[in-house]
Amino acid sequence: MVEIFNWLFGQYADYPTVFIALELIAVIFGVASVLLASRTNILVFPIGLVSTAIFVYLLWKWQLFGDMFINAYYTVMSLYGWINWTQSKKNTAIKKQQDYINPTGQQQNESLASINAQNAIQVEHLDKKDVPILALLASATIAFVALVYYFRPVINNNFSFDGAVLGLHLFTWVDYTDMLTTALFLMAMWLMARRKIEHWILWIIADAISVPLYFYKGLTFTALQYVVFTLIAIWAYYEWQRRYRLQPKAAYA
Repeated sequence: MVEIFNWLFGQYADYPTVFIALELIAVIFGVASVLLASRTNILVFPIGLVSTAIFVYLLWKWQLFGDMFINAYYTVMSLYGWINWTQSKKNTAIKKQQDYINPTGQQQNESLASINAQNAIQVEHLDKKDVPILALLASATIAFVALVYYFRPVINNNFSFDGAVLGLHLFTWVDYTDMLTTALFLMAMWLMARRKIEHWILWIIADAISVPLYFYKGLTFTALQYVVFTLIAIWAYYEWQRRYRLQPKAAYA
């Protein structure tokens, strides 16, 4: 048991206490945000912003530039998603008010069925028009992260080219994995902001890949966070499917 504990958490012996505390805070807020997202609770965005802000700082220190870029992007998309979800909630409230004033039998049934929908946030399925945007986002993300890793020797050399050696041969499997998960996470976050059910599928894949990646990097708390994320994402995918079936079919986009 002691050997397993040391294998999981031994690397933290050399970490500054402040780094450990920040990682734990970021993990707690990150898990809370995913739980809120699974319940279509709009608080997912302010809670998630705390986690992403901390991880931007930590990931820069850990030199995981792809994931650092993910969390910076999360910050921007959280603001966009916050606005989008708020608008959806307002539109749903307006529709309910109209249905209350002049209800039909079907509208009454739909209104009753939607009462249990947390915060009245309407969810949607992926559209064909979303695919080109996802492809562009994935391509741009992989290219950007690859460029960052290509110039990593310069970054680590205080942004100086003196003595820095560049080349694709310096890329490791961790770098390629980070590029893949970065693309998956960015697509998932965009779809989440758009309230698309399929974003959970991308979360499941990317979270599962991230578990061994972070264990390998010695970031045990973060790796365990992604284990929890994977399990929550699996449940949340079916939960959003259930909510979609219960919500009014004439939902606002």
